[in-house]
Amino acid sequence: MIGIILFGVFFLLVFLNVPIAVSLGISTMLAILAGGFPMTMVSHIMLSSIAKFSLLAIPFFILAGVIMDYAGISKRLINLAQAFVGHTTSGLVAVVVIVACFFAAISGSGPATVAALGTILIPAMVKAGYDRSLSTALMSASGAIGIIIPPSIAFIVYASIANVSVGKLFAGGIIPGILIGISFIIAALWDSRNNPNIKRMPKASSEERWKAFKDAVWGLIMPVIILGGIYSGIFTPTEAAGVSVVYGFVVGVFVYREIKLRDLPKILYESAISSATVMYIIAAASLFAWILSVSHVAGDLSAALLSVSENKYVILLLVNIIFLIAGCFLEPNSAFYILIPIIVPVFRKLDISLLHAGVFLTVNMALGLITPPVGINLYVGCNIAHAPVSEVCKKIVPFLAAGIVVLLLITYIPSIVMFLPNML
Repeated sequence: MIGIILFGVFFLLVFLNVPIAVSLGISTMLAILAGGFPMTMVSHIMLSSIAKFSLLAIPFFILAGVIMDYAGISKRLINLAQAFVGHTTSGLVAVVVIVACFFAAISGSGPATVAALGTILIPAMVKAGYDRSLSTALMSASGAIGIIIPPSIAFIVYASIANVSVGKLFAGGIIPGILIGISFIIAALWDSRNNPNIKRMPKASSEERWKAFKDAVWGLIMPVIILGGIYSGIFTPTEAAGVSVVYGFVVGVFVYREIKLRDLPKILYESAISSATVMYIIAAASLFAWILSVSHVAGDLSAALLSVSENKYVILLLVNIIFLIAGCFLEPNSAFYILIPIIVPVFRKLDISLLHAGVFLTVNMALGLITPPVGINLYVGCNIAHAPVSEVCKKIVPFLAAGIVVLLLITYIPSIVMFLPNML
């Protein structure tokens, strides 16, 4: 009965377009009342769920991403990519994906990547002859790489739930993130193969490339500092997030000189709103996960999943299908808190690495960011491009297909994910 109330009320509220965090909170409250649990537990669980040192990295990485956006790093990365590959056939497609990968290594967020880059790149693609809907779909899909390429907020959340190393998850996400980017380039080139209106950009001179590199190098160094510091043991991922804020502030104020003192309130306000949204979702989802556990609903669902099959490959396929469906309705953080307590016992029984699982499940949720009806990246991109969602959804299909191919590869060939973590 608790499970029926929990999931029934939650999905009803989601279909009624109630915000995810509110839906999680209301459904959990009703389940707690139905189960006779003390309501005094609510505030304690919600507070303790976000009072974790590892989760402190989330507001810092969000703040670092906002600072680097205000510092003008997005336009400098775009200029750098255009200087080196913009002149090639369909070079702008590569520019979009490459810049998204670099910016993902700064922001750690899919929607933030689309918002920061879309205002520049979508109009540039339309001007170069690309279809507006395809340009929006490509930007939205490329932004999803933001939760795969480290640092990733989704990895931090998964690590706190499944109790795995954040640093190893970061390493495991690098190769899959690159593969997703390559698959998106192929999908975009295939879709635009018969477009006669596409214009090639002029080839940049050596001097122009060197100037673009010098201008963008401070932004390129930031991921090196973050990941290099983590893997060299100089600081933890949370401390790396704090370092990235200081570095971004110094670059924005003293190197690029694009951040003024009057910008600080806006920067802090934007990052505070984004951080509060994420942490509220985590708190509400943690409460949902708690009632799942104490009411034994999670255990029953795990047993039900194993009753279907104990073949590891069948279970991996089923889990991917479940997460693909969940990604249509849930954002990654809430999906992790709801589903991870159910599948972790299954993975442990079948000897499936939780580190490997963390990466392919995050790739799965990245695809959810561009899957209707709740694909956040889609709506951000459509809002920027003033493009109808229905038209962009048609253009997103090749990117979803390409992403699913990569998802199956990294699911069934664990060495793709585990290669770098094992080296480190």
